Amino acid sequence: MSALVHDGTAVLGRHLQRIRHAPAMTLMTQTMPLVFLLFFGYVFGTALAMPGAEYRAYLVPGLLVATAAGGLMTGMFQAAQDSHRGVMDRFRTMPVSRAAVPLGQALADLVTSALGMVPMILVGLAMGWRIEGTALDALAAFGLLLLFRFAMTWVGILLGLASRSEEAAGQLGSATFMLPLLSNAYIPTDGMPGWLRTVAEWNPISAVTTAVRELFGNAAVPADAAWPVAHPVAGALLWSLALIALCGPAAVRRYAAV
Repeated sequence: MSALVHDGTAVLGRHLQRIRHAPAMTLMTQTMPLVFLLFFGYVFGTALAMPGAEYRAYLVPGLLVATAAGGLMTGMFQAAQDSHRGVMDRFRTMPVSRAAVPLGQALADLVTSALGMVPMILVGLAMGWRIEGTALDALAAFGLLLLFRFAMTWVGILLGLASRSEEAAGQLGSATFMLPLLSNAYIPTDGMPGWLRTVAEWNPISAVTTAVRELFGNAAVPADAAWPVAHPVAGALLWSLALIALCGPAAVRRYAAV
């Protein structure tokens, strides 16, 4: 365990240095959610049944969760890049814990994600969004967002290690843009056709989004929704922990086997 902590901390530092020396991707991943927030809030908000301010209060938690789901894309791209450029081959020649390498990447992503929440929250507050729940509930919401980001990063690392090339990982990562669209992150699901609503409500993003909205006090839980959305906090925790339990060990095994 001590070796894992020591080696994981070293790999974490390496990834943070990597982010510092390659600010372009970090800037893009941090500014795009802000662009979406402004665009959806002031353009789509005028076309929906919800008034503009009400829609923006609905939208901010959804975009926070959609940004957390972006760990899938960044985890996949960084793991594929290291794998196909020989970085992980060099790690394998060192006396480094096998679990420490993907763990360090996941933790570095978690740190940058926590910092990246700050501008999103500030812009959301400037647009009229407010945290209506208690301080304890708000802390629980932020913790849930980080847990979900950690889970999605592990999914991305596994897919990145399994990818055939950096280009394939980039193409697959771009396709993950569709996942928040098939959820309740941007619009309510009750107006969707029955089959599409079922797909959207069993999307993990929907459970986490509903849980975050509930904890922030921004929206009531739909009464007739699928189980993960009708019980959002439990659903979000189960989805996140299940993804970590399945993809974390699988990513470590894949790293050791490649």
